[in-house]
Amino acid sequence: MAQKGSSKHRPGYHAVVLAIGFVVGGLMQQMARMWLPSGSVKEFLSTAFVSPSLGSFEVNLIILKFALGPVALDVSLLSLVGVLIAYLIARSLF
Repeated sequence: MAQKGSSKHRPGYHAVVLAIGFVVGGLMQQMARMWLPSGSVKEFLSTAFVSPSLGSFEVNLIILKFALGPVALDVSLLSLVGVLIAYLIARSLF
């Protein structure tokens, strides 16, 4: 018998949907910052609730040397809306 719900998908599927949702939400957040007039609505929609960051990470492999970072995640209301939209679209398609 086929499974129902999201448990039939692998964890990679959920990670991809989450990543796409954050990208879409980030785009919506940038559009809100550019196009909404100054005021409380703009502040509410475009201000990050949580902004965790990871500092610079350096890798030295003798032949190859590179640095990653800093990496930050900017979570706002619109980024969560983007995740919800991505989830609903993915659920309806698959």
